[in-house]
Amino acid sequence: MSESSATGVSPVSTPSPSPQNPADTIGHNPRRWWLLAIVALAQLTVVLDGTIVNIALPHAQSDLGMSDGDRTWVVTLYALVFGALLLLGGRIADYWGRKRSFIVGMAGFAVASTLGGMAQSTWELLAARGLQGLFAALLAPASLALLTVNFPGGKDRIKAFSVYGAIAGGGAAVGLVLGGVLTEYASWRWCLLVNVPIAIVAIVAAIPIIRESKAHGNTRYDIPGAVLVALGLGSLVFGFAQAENGWSSWQVLVFIPLGVILLALFVLVESRSNHPCSPCGSSPTRCVVAPSSPAP
Repeated sequence: MSESSATGVSPVSTPSPSPQNPADTIGHNPRRWWLLAIVALAQLTVVLDGTIVNIALPHAQSDLGMSDGDRTWVVTLYALVFGALLLLGGRIADYWGRKRSFIVGMAGFAVASTLGGMAQSTWELLAARGLQGLFAALLAPASLALLTVNFPGGKDRIKAFSVYGAIAGGGAAVGLVLGGVLTEYASWRWCLLVNVPIAIVAIVAAIPIIRESKAHGNTRYDIPGAVLVALGLGSLVFGFAQAENGWSSWQVLVFIPLGVILLALFVLVESRSNHPCSPCGSSPTRCVVAPSSPAP
């Protein structure tokens, strides 16, 4: 997935023209436009949560007695965990079930948001932000995969992904505005707690509307590839996050090149794997970093 937001990560992906595996589609879903609304709601939650806490940070720092360094980690940790586990989350969604992954990701995100909103110390808030990133890494690719299998082609697919992309692109700005409003008229804690009612609505609507689908074929996990891509993406996210201290800082000079090296090793491992994390292995032209089915 190619992504960019104020946190350094935004779950936007360019879909392939057709599903990777024809057997992976689930047929025409008469309620797929309702499904699009549910997925769009989840997508908005994931993206805006990368920026919604930015405005609230000074208030949170004062209430919890955070240091300036810890305050930076409230934003960075979410992006770091999310970016590191995003590709693995896509494979888990494919193999475990996209509907199941969506619901678990949404529920886990809500629980993490509750923990963050009720945090009484810095470490509790940081732990909650890390958990948010973890469940967002499962939720975001599951959402994208659900769109892919329910809108397999044609004008409807273009419309669906246009909506998805527009929300992903505007979610960061919405997060800043909403964070300011909630902090001013409620509390900084509501910048996290606001996710709970949204998640409840999404889960209740998803249970009857979304159909389950899974990838077929070789469903073994490529553990070496998963470790390399998680460390590689995590190193890149961390390196770019530390650029605010200067591009000549040692964190930037070490972690960005390290991330590039690890991702290069990931591509090499994938090219030799019988069950790759992404469809890069057999043909580089098919390499789309997004949740997808194994190459037929």
